Amino acid sequence: MATSNFNRTTAPYGSWKSPITADAVSGASKMLGGTAVDGRGRLVWLESRPTEGGREVLVVESENPEGAAVDVTPKEFGVRTLAQEYGGGAFTVSGDLVFFANYKDQRFYMQSLTASDLPPIPLTPSYDGALVSYADGILDPRFNRFISVREDRRESSLNPPATIVSIALDSKHVQEPKVLVEGSDFYAFPRLDPKSERIAWIQWSHPNMPWDKSELWVGYISENGEIYKRMCVAGDDPLLVESPTEPKWSPNSQLFFITDRKNGFWNLHRWIESENKVVPVYSLDAEFTRPSWIFGFNSYEFVPSHNQRNKIICSYRQQGRSYLGMIDDAQGSKLTLLHIPFTNIDNITFGNDSLFVEGASPVHPSSVAKVTLDDDKSKVVNFNIIWSSSPDSLKYSSYISKPELIEFPTEVPCQNAYAYFYQPTNPFYQPNQGEKPPLLLQSHGGPTYQAHGILDLNIQYWTSRGWAFADVNYGGSTGYGRKYRERLLGQWGIVDVNDCCSCAKYLVNKGKVDGERLCITGCSAGGYTALAALAFRDTFKAGASLFGIADLNMLSEESLKFESHYNDNLVGTKKECFERSPINHVDKFSCPIILFQGLEDKIVQPEQARKIYQALKEKGLPVALVEYEGEQHGFRKAESIKFTLEQQMVFFARLIGKFNVADDITPIKIDNFDT
Repeated sequence: MATSNFNRTTAPYGSWKSPITADAVSGASKMLGGTAVDGRGRLVWLESRPTEGGREVLVVESENPEGAAVDVTPKEFGVRTLAQEYGGGAFTVSGDLVFFANYKDQRFYMQSLTASDLPPIPLTPSYDGALVSYADGILDPRFNRFISVREDRRESSLNPPATIVSIALDSKHVQEPKVLVEGSDFYAFPRLDPKSERIAWIQWSHPNMPWDKSELWVGYISENGEIYKRMCVAGDDPLLVESPTEPKWSPNSQLFFITDRKNGFWNLHRWIESENKVVPVYSLDAEFTRPSWIFGFNSYEFVPSHNQRNKIICSYRQQGRSYLGMIDDAQGSKLTLLHIPFTNIDNITFGNDSLFVEGASPVHPSSVAKVTLDDDKSKVVNFNIIWSSSPDSLKYSSYISKPELIEFPTEVPCQNAYAYFYQPTNPFYQPNQGEKPPLLLQSHGGPTYQAHGILDLNIQYWTSRGWAFADVNYGGSTGYGRKYRERLLGQWGIVDVNDCCSCAKYLVNKGKVDGERLCITGCSAGGYTALAALAFRDTFKAGASLFGIADLNMLSEESLKFESHYNDNLVGTKKECFERSPINHVDKFSCPIILFQGLEDKIVQPEQARKIYQALKEKGLPVALVEYEGEQHGFRKAESIKFTLEQQMVFFARLIGKFNVADDITPIKIDNFDT
């Protein structure tokens, strides 16, 4: 509905009324945990449900185009693995069967997708507690077994051994899985060739994270199912720093994978087995994959065409957005762009001649689309969204603020960084004359991760009420190649903080925002950046930390195995960790802070939030702490998501906003502010 300035209400920024409520945001916080295609060509997906306490459920689309999707997972089950704590790769579909990890007991199960009356069948032993987790598996039809990554916490939760194991499918009794590959600290992507004669996998060891340096191995499988010979295909050359990932065998048994050798960008490569040589398939200064925080993601697929040649459908990210493309299965072939509305692509799934793309854009929330290609697989014929995290988002279209990709100078001469900037947008309001909007700047987690510039109602909650919002890809973020990613090596707490402050100052200097109402927020590693910015700089006037890190040495001492050496590369020695920990510089804080923490968080322990809260309270600064029973690292329950959003809003409004919020929110008590 068009609305002219003549009938708009004039009101201060931040005080505007919006239909994008915290309830709407929490209800739209469903997340995808992966997609697959069953034997009938139907899409199967895993979705988290905040209204069910964050339970993750497998859903299959109806065979009838007009029919409703059907839940596969029984109500007493939840599909989620705790392998490496962040999980991912919790299910695999093969034909009419689905194999999955159950959250409560972490056992591995098999279930029929067609016989809904049959309960899931356990395939792995029951241990005393959820102590053994499985992820990222593949069916091995040659030996009637399932091959998976296993994390075994029976003897140690801080340093559990990781292995690649086989799980028997033909036994009348549940058996202990058999170890196929062991010896490295971590494994991912076990992938079989079409005849189950060779297996490829990725491995890496401390102190590296998988995006720092990893190795691609191939093992040869004997007649009795053992791996009798193995060789390293990529990652073992000391003169060549690379992080291979996502190995996959083509239908004609050639091994493809993605690595960032030589040009510093994750590009597609092929292994020529007869020469034991790696060659690029297509070279481009773009990222064809993302960092392995979770298991089981999928950035490319082999798709047969009418001329019987295999073609590769792939996604890549360049200059702040994603693209879908097609490459012929031949070295030196051209990349053909496949035009779809998504500007961010997470996963590609192909099966039974159906292509599904998981993605989003500034006007599409996280979604799954069925993409129909022409016979040559070089042109998109049809694009149809079949799942959306927020089906109701279209009704807010006139309130949606679209991101502007900005490039701003950093403190390092001739070195820029990037952010998505969202203007305040509401068709029924205009600001007071001469007023500049308050800014909420978000520092993403990871820190080896990125902001994406997509429709996120969490962001629109702020912009539709009259806030400006900046989502920063500071130096160290992914999506811009290894050189950009490695800006943060040894510099965490410096480069990220400087870049966030530089972004805020850039927006002030451009006249976009009010320099006296700059706020910062972040989750996890982003919470650390927020706290560090508030401790070591005077740019921001208030901040929020969601399960953020206050003490880097405590983080190192209590980290689970996957991240236990992350600080070694990002920060350095214990002395450097001490110096960059906000908890050790409470005297430098000077503005209000609100903290949110899940009490079951095993990655950033609740003691982190409690320590910084108590110290700031004793210093006399306005501070509040919200703790959630039953929440872990990242809030999954609708009520927690809603409360966190509302309390941040009212906290900033009361402390620095100079406006009253339009929503009926009861604020929590702020220490050293409320009497």
